[in-house]
Amino acid sequence: MSKIHETALVDPAAEIADGVEIGAFSIVGPKVTIGQGSWIGPHVVVTGRTTIGENTRIFQFASIGEEPQDKKYDGEDTELIIGDNNTIRELCTFSRGTIQGGGKTIIGNNNWIMACVHIAHDCVLGDNIIMANNASLAGHVTVGDWAILSGYSLIHQFCNVGEHSFTSFASHVNQSIPPFVTVSGEKAKAKGINTEGLRRRGYTSEQIQQVRRAYKLLYRSGLPLEEAKEQLHEMAEGHDEIKPWVEFLETTVKSFIR
Repeated sequence: MSKIHETALVDPAAEIADGVEIGAFSIVGPKVTIGQGSWIGPHVVVTGRTTIGENTRIFQFASIGEEPQDKKYDGEDTELIIGDNNTIRELCTFSRGTIQGGGKTIIGNNNWIMACVHIAHDCVLGDNIIMANNASLAGHVTVGDWAILSGYSLIHQFCNVGEHSFTSFASHVNQSIPPFVTVSGEKAKAKGINTEGLRRRGYTSEQIQQVRRAYKLLYRSGLPLEEAKEQLHEMAEGHDEIKPWVEFLETTVKSFIR
């Protein structure tokens, strides 16, 4: 049975699963669905067509599912979809999608999202991502599994942040980031691969060495991009850990940090 504080305003049309807790003075709109075991703290606003999965925790003063900050938005019934087992800390702001961007903002599972993070319209996040305090995503950004965005990192619209990548504190990113790559700087530049992150996730020394070889090929060989891509394709045939590089180069639309 759900536990809703007497001062919370929960629309009768909202779908609230068993075991959900909603704190004091929180507001939940009519098109909201909240999965089993999730916890909504005090003074949280959840609005719009927003779906929250199971066992997700949202802390005080977060704004979840509000209209996108896009002047093209004209009241369309767009969505925000949040998966399971996410932690969303204080003062976060997550926007719904826009029709022009596919209509959905999507956040996966097991993500750790710290205070004051902004996720704009039409962003798509994978699983096991960490976003530290005040990191922000502009519209239409994609973030791959296990990426880490350090505090005050800013990601420009339409960028693709590759899986297992890492942004240092206050990185300003206006190009896509390939998988495994660490970037830093006011105009973010590549600094190497996320070696420590890969070790923590069980990559072997041999696998890390292959990732490092791919990095050197792309960043230090001096080869033209098309030739480097051809060689990465060849490397990927016997090494699955290289395949994310190939997929990234085939699918990213925006120019990438190189």
